[in-house]
Formats: sequence, structure tokens, C-alpha cells
Amino acid sequence: MGFNVTESELYKELGVLTRSKELWENNIPYVASLLTSESTKIKAKALWLLGEMGLAFPSSIRDDVPIIATFIDSTDSILRERAVNALGRIGRGCYQSIVAHWPSLFRLSHDKESRVRLAFIWASENIAIITPDPYKDHVSVYATLLHDIDDRVRMEAPEMFRVLGKRRPKFVEPYLEELKHIAYTDSNRVVRIHCLGAIKAASF
Repeated sequence: MGFNVTESELYKELGVLTRSKELWENNIPYVASLLTSESTKIKAKALWLLGEMGLAFPSSIRDDVPIIATFIDSTDSILRERAVNALGRIGRGCYQSIVAHWPSLFRLSHDKESRVRLAFIWASENIAIITPDPYKDHVSVYATLLHDIDDRVRMEAPEMFRVLGKRRPKFVEPYLEELKHIAYTDSNRVVRIHCLGAIKAASF
């Protein structure tokens, strides 16, 4: 953070940069440098912005992906959340940019914090929208999340089946009966609606 710049001032600066998309590509190295900040708030904002920058300019951010990926193992849940989100956005822009770290994302599917498990699903959806094939042998992970104790996670998990169902319905076919059961029995209305949406997307 510089000696004369407060956390608040730097956060505002990042906010301005967030809205100035024409400056993103040239500022990727600067924002990546903020990942060494002592401020969790700044690191979290930088991770989020790097994800958006990486979606827009995946080739320009490739060299910074390894440091982003180190936050998968952070002891701070917001940094784990932001790291997986960033990798999902970058992976949507170019799967090859994050492929070396893709297996590590699955550790977050059973993270102790529900916000991180939710971010894992979002990241997976982002990647699978463009690159669904790597998920062929991992659909059972999302089937487990259909039964998560957290309502928000259970609401989002069927969306991964919807994304895959539109692109690779064969991946979802083994889980259609389970999705149907949840669609008619889950206590949460949104979960039921999202399961029906996933079934419709995977209809042959």
C-alpha cells in the first residue's frame, strides 16, 4: 500500500479502477501487486477485480494466476471465497489459464464456510459455461452439494446441473431422478424451482 496512502484511499482508488474498464489491462500488474498488502480488505478487493480483469483479458493475467491460487489455502474465508471466484472468472475467459489450479478448487467444495462452498459452485458454473468437458467425472461433487446444510448452497447447486445440462446433458442424466426427488420434496421453494430448471435444461 504506499506509505502515504490509507486503506480507505486505496480502496476508493480500486473502486475507480473497477469502473474504468479501459484501464484494466495495463493495470493488472499493479492490482496483482496489492495481493501482498497487509490489509485483508485490500487483498479481497484486488482478488475480485483481478477476476473481472482476467475474464476480459485472460492472456494478460496468466502470469498472476499462481499467486491468486495461493489464496485457496488462506486461513481467511473471504480470501478463499474471492480466490475461487477470481479463478472461475479467469477460467471462463480461458480455461488453460487456470487449468493447473483447477483440481485444487475442489478442496473448497467441502470448505467449513458456506460462503466458500457457494463461491466454488459459482466458479464452477463460470468455467463450465465455456468449458464443460473437464466436469464429466466430477458431477457427483455437485450432487453432494444438493444436500448441503446451507440454503444458499442448496439453491445454487442445481444451477451447475442446469449449466451442464444445456451443454452436456449426458453428464446430468444419472442425476435426473435425484433432481426430481428434490424438486418435489425440498423445503426451500427456490431449491425446488432450480432443480426443475436443471431437469428442463437436460431434457433430451
